Amino acid sequence: HTKLVFNSLLTQGFPCSHKRCVVKSISVCKQFLLQEAPPQVPGILESGNILNQNQYKPICQTYKNKRRFLTLYDIKKKTPVFSAYKYIGEMEKKRPPKQWKIEPQIYNHQAVDTDFRSNGTFDRGHIFPSSHAFTKDDKLATFTLTNIVPQASTFNQGSWNKMERCIKCVMDKYCNNSNGVTEGFVITGAQPSSNNILNNRINIPSMLWSAFCCYSSNMDMWIAGAHWGDNVPDESKDKYLADRLRYGQIKQQNIQKYYCDTVNFS
Repeated sequence: HTKLVFNSLLTQGFPCSHKRCVVKSISVCKQFLLQEAPPQVPGILESGNILNQNQYKPICQTYKNKRRFLTLYDIKKKTPVFSAYKYIGEMEKKRPPKQWKIEPQIYNHQAVDTDFRSNGTFDRGHIFPSSHAFTKDDKLATFTLTNIVPQASTFNQGSWNKMERCIKCVMDKYCNNSNGVTEGFVITGAQPSSNNILNNRINIPSMLWSAFCCYSSNMDMWIAGAHWGDNVPDESKDKYLADRLRYGQIKQQNIQKYYCDTVNFS
């Protein structure tokens, strides 16, 4: 029985290689945060300090011996609080084949692939989407179950997917640093529900949220935006998420209309 379990873990894959993934402090992977500053998550992460280190574990998500992004993981609810990453464009356009990975350091305290099978309602919803990753290996690194929440299928594939594509277009167009290189910082997370549970183990978030910020050297200004939506099935194919956008002199309605109406979301 032990051998079968171990073989099962091997087929899911280990995201880490020769480096510790679960670390003591967010600051270990601060390169994925805007100005290396952690976000404020009241009651969880304040002034850079994790208030309950027995429940919340920072993970330097590592694949092929390279750190790819940062996750703060809740081992009690078995879902990520957030994942943070630096967007630098997308060199590899093709979505890689799914090979779900686990984090061996917290395996007994995280979601596993079987938690999501045949539930009929919820997808394995990426927090850091593979479409925002640069190389094939960066994309493969996002397929770790510590970067996944149970997400209503039509929400994941509908309005949330539209938002991810729309923000990607904005960052490709406007987020260029002083060296002219594409660079944006994104944090995406989930708000846990009070008592909605998948497979008697995994908290089903009540809401998902995402925020990005970047400097646009072309326009000599900072650009930022935030989006959020309830984790329920989309009521129509025309649904868009609530947002707060700050684009300096760019007119909000024009940038939303251009990118969200002309990008092919199919």
